[in-house]
Amino acid sequence: MGGGGHLTEAGESGSGRAGGVYTWEEVQSHCNRNDQWLVIDRKVYNITQWAKRHPGGSRVISHYAGEDASEAFTAFHPNVKYVQKFLKPLLIGELAATEPSQDHDKNATIIKDFHTLRAKAESEGLFQARPLFFCLHLGHILLLEALAWLIIWVWGTSWTLTFLSSFILATAQLQAGWLQHDFGHLSVFKKSSWNHVLHKFSIGHLKGASANWWNHRHFQHHAKPNIFSKDPDVNMLHVFVVGATQPVEYGIKKIKYMPYHYQHQYFFLVGPPLLIPVYFHLQIIHAMISRHDWVDLAWSLSYYFRYLCCSIPMFGLFGSVVLIIFVRFLESHWFVWVTQMNHLPMDIDHDKHRDWLSMQLKATCNIKQSLFNDWFSGHLNFQIEHHLFPTMPRHNYHRVAPLVRALCEKHGIPYNVKTMWQGLADVFKSLKNSGDLWLDAYLHK
Repeated sequence: MGGGGHLTEAGESGSGRAGGVYTWEEVQSHCNRNDQWLVIDRKVYNITQWAKRHPGGSRVISHYAGEDASEAFTAFHPNVKYVQKFLKPLLIGELAATEPSQDHDKNATIIKDFHTLRAKAESEGLFQARPLFFCLHLGHILLLEALAWLIIWVWGTSWTLTFLSSFILATAQLQAGWLQHDFGHLSVFKKSSWNHVLHKFSIGHLKGASANWWNHRHFQHHAKPNIFSKDPDVNMLHVFVVGATQPVEYGIKKIKYMPYHYQHQYFFLVGPPLLIPVYFHLQIIHAMISRHDWVDLAWSLSYYFRYLCCSIPMFGLFGSVVLIIFVRFLESHWFVWVTQMNHLPMDIDHDKHRDWLSMQLKATCNIKQSLFNDWFSGHLNFQIEHHLFPTMPRHNYHRVAPLVRALCEKHGIPYNVKTMWQGLADVFKSLKNSGDLWLDAYLHK
């Protein structure tokens, strides 16, 4: 402890001296916005200044301030040796020899077994992508979009053909969303820079969105899934209450922004219809302008320029705007149901500081595999495997799934697999259950 106190100032000044010896108690005390330490493989790092320059965003790394980030560090970075050179100037010491390698009473055996499983997956080549898979996926997106416009150009803009083309365009948009997700997670190319470039192309030019906005938001979700104040996907802006904890907290405090006991009904009006056309669009525009992200803005505008060049000759400017809103409306329904069926019915709570395997299995479930389910969900029906190994190419999820299931059975961790219909129905049921919990607490507690 004496050595730890001696070297705190050196670490904060960024001098790079790394002779400190610390206890978990001392590390955990550095978890404030202006004072952040974390541990990776027993080494202690002061990330206070670095967090602002972190490529994945300051929030995702700050969520591990005062904690052991070893498993998250390995999960997010496909080239750990390359990233470690950025850590050297931040190193301020290491854990005392008497301290365990895990914090918060995490199960060392589970962590060790999961490390072994990851090593086995790496040795079997499960982190190696098949370029042909992603080329074909991109090709089918381009063909779908070309087909949608060809129908309009050749046969006209009748209501029936316009609706048909809208559904095809929405399908192309959603499938492009799954593809940008692959590049965003650095799961396609060995070189991260190639992934970054193709990510900007796929989310910017193919979809009109922002790569940096997606990175900063989505990585938080993976780092701390279904954890309040850390996972933006469960920040419902007081429109919904989710899980079993938040409804009771709102009810006891008599918080009633909405009639939450009816949220399973108004979800159909404000959830799937509005997430992408309204909420995400406003977020993306605000993020690009407020951060002066002109590169992402240029990529985004390239999509809308291409879209308007195709649509205005057929629909005019007003008709083109109505058409894109309708396409986003259709895409949003598809996106919301696919993403929420894996998470919303699962455990949603405050941070319990679990190990990587336990945390991800608490927050995720799988949907049964089929060729349709794989395509329909972009292989996110293997949500468990995706969350455990975010940089693994999705075409290998089915190969690692039996290993994950066996490890979960060994340690008594529930490994949930549902049918597609059960997963969709559970979204509705979970909203109703949370609403009922809120009403009971609001009236009786």
